[in-house]
Amino acid sequence: MCLAIPGQVISINHCASPVTAKVNFSGIIREVVVEWIDEVAVNDYVIVHAGFAISKLDEQAALETLQLFADQ
Repeated sequence: MCLAIPGQVISINHCASPVTAKVNFSGIIREVVVEWIDEVAVNDYVIVHAGFAISKLDEQAALETLQLFADQ
């Protein structure tokens, strides 16, 4: 079983190879590879597993998931 966590993109480094972004996970900022996500932009929510963004997520679904984590 794997765990993927939603986070909000706060900046993107297009000069990096692969392309990376700083992603905010409820106040914890981490650098994440976003190379394989189409048209990722600042303020988008992405699902991250093992340091790689694996998909985009709409804001409502991301906030609902983060609330579930907070409730635990």
